[in-house]
Amino acid sequence: MKIAVIGAGAIGNLVAGYLKLKGEDVSLVGRRDAVEAIKERGLQISGVRGDFHLEVNAAEELVFQPDLAILACKTQDIDSALKDNLALLKEAIILTVQNGVQADHLVAKYIPPKNIISSIVMFGATYLEPGKVVHNFEGSWIIGRIFEGRPDEELISVSLVLDQAFPTVISEEIKGMKYLKIFVNANNCLAAILGLSMQEAFADLEVSRISIALWKEGFQIISKLGIDLVSLPGFPVENLSKLTALPPQEAAKIFSGIMTKLSREPLYGSILQSIQRGRASEIDYINGEFISLAERHNFTAPLNRKMVEMVHQVEETKRFFTKEELFASTKSLTD
Repeated sequence: MKIAVIGAGAIGNLVAGYLKLKGEDVSLVGRRDAVEAIKERGLQISGVRGDFHLEVNAAEELVFQPDLAILACKTQDIDSALKDNLALLKEAIILTVQNGVQADHLVAKYIPPKNIISSIVMFGATYLEPGKVVHNFEGSWIIGRIFEGRPDEELISVSLVLDQAFPTVISEEIKGMKYLKIFVNANNCLAAILGLSMQEAFADLEVSRISIALWKEGFQIISKLGIDLVSLPGFPVENLSKLTALPPQEAAKIFSGIMTKLSREPLYGSILQSIQRGRASEIDYINGEFISLAERHNFTAPLNRKMVEMVHQVEETKRFFTKEELFASTKSLTD
């Protein structure tokens, strides 16, 4: 396959680099600063598999018709990424990797649903600077169809390609998995609000307690709406249901222990990474999804709404909150 990875951030660079190492015909499409850096210095990956310095084709727009386009930009950038390259993408298989549940529907405004494959990345990476990323931890790559359920020959072909980079799993229940993945990402907002790594943020039990409260609010919304959550590799639904049922302080201790051991390298969530790069985060598609679900059914998600507001304030002011400010802002919503 001729592969285009659209988006030269943490995940895009990591995927492109590992596929290139396996001899795949892969090119990156990214913003000017990333493209210039990769052309001048190559693509640099460090982390759990060691250090790699790779030569990868990079451009600001597509210059060929790919068989597979891995859409690795943020959800809010999908429209522009597709519009800028649409003439060369109409016949391609489009693989979405975004957090949240809206990406496939946004892509379907431009691409036939039969050409769209949805995916969930369970591995983690941190963007350091243009053309340079850290691979923080391993994980599987889950793929499936949101619009058409059963595995087909095209899905299997794509899985064989992706499996060279990360263990790839085909799921007929990817929609339920994507809803559960929102919970995995829902605590990123706290580290972003504080401007800290995940390890630093969740070493504090009070911060971890707020995260459990976020999960509890989201879980109540999902349960009220009858949305079926499906277990992810390494994160069964029971993790969520059991932790949210425990006394808050007990749950916070368990959660803190998990989060502080995620990676030997400092791990910066996707929301904070966007803020550090001076770009809008995808908070509206993560915690904001709980708000949207609640509003559509005439109830509220006040704690998740507060998190979204605080993240947007950090984006606008470039000033992180102190822990004391965070605790004061959420006290009435978590007691």
